[in-house]
Order: sequence, then C-alpha cells, then structure tokens
Amino acid sequence: MKSARLTAPAEVGSIRRLFFIGNRGRLELLERAEEFMRLALEEARAASDQGEIPVGAVAVKDGLVIGAGHNRREGAQDPTAHAELLAIQAAAKAVGAWRLSGVTVYVTLEPCAMCAGALVLARVDRVVFGTRDPKAGAVGSLMNLAQDPRLNHRMEVVEGVLAEECGATLKAFFKRLRRPGAG
Repeated sequence: MKSARLTAPAEVGSIRRLFFIGNRGRLELLERAEEFMRLALEEARAASDQGEIPVGAVAVKDGLVIGAGHNRREGAQDPTAHAELLAIQAAAKAVGAWRLSGVTVYVTLEPCAMCAGALVLARVDRVVFGTRDPKAGAVGSLMNLAQDPRLNHRMEVVEGVLAEECGATLKAFFKRLRRPGAG
C-alpha cells in the first residue's frame, strides 16, 4: 500500500466532492473525512485549553466514533499520553478487543514513531492525518512505519485533511507560548 494524498475533484452541479483512499479504489465522501477531522480538532482545542500541545484524535468504525483523545502528557506526567494512544485505548475498550480491524484513526498531526507503532500493532486499517510533522512524523515525513514491509501489518495513510486548520491550531498554540509573560 502506498500513502495517498487527498485529491478532490471540483464540484460539478449537484455532484458531491469525492476522493480516493489508497490503492484499494474505495470511494469515500470528502465531507465525512472532514467531519471526523473536525471532531479531532475539537479534541486538539481541548488539549490547548489545558496547556497541552494541541493534538487530537478520534477512532471510527462503521461510521461511528468509538474512541477519542487529546494530548495529556503534561497533566498526566506521562510520556505516552498522546492523542492517538488515548483514542485507540478507548476504542479497544468500546469494542472489547485489542485488534482494531475496520478502524480508521483521524488525527490532527502526523503520528510519531510511538503512536505509529501502536496503531500498527493494534491492526488499525487506516490513519488519516491533517498536517505533517517534519520533526517526528513516522507515517511519511521521517519514516513510514505504517507501510514497512518488515512489520506484520500495514495501514493505509491519508494526509492533508483540513491540513491548514490543523497546522494553524498548532501554530497559534506555540505563538501564545512565545509571547512575553506567557506560561
């Protein structure tokens, strides 16, 4: 499987915008991917409100959100309290199994190596992320654990859903931190 870049043809009359995911040729509605990414952005904003780096994630199966999370590293003093891990932990509890076949995880920032590894080990089908992480991204930027042939599972990767909004959320957070007198 190769990484897929979001491509959406322009709207024509009443035809809805559609995009392809991966090489499987499945067609999904762009609006649905954006809907789930907006939920991940709500999680990211919750993280920001708590002084955490604003990354949010939702786990979706059969069109339903079965898990959600946002960064909680600072509050929990836990280096593993990343949005993706919290979302898949909640998803595993919801389905009563650690194998998350049929699950898509939507996350505002490209997963790091720890999160990408956990997503692969949980057998997640697909990860959809908003913006790339050039310093720690592990599903395309620095490496691609999602599709490493040495591993026993591979995930589809879709990038660029609401990329500008996801990136702007992160930039605004770090801009506030750099302001004089900011905590």
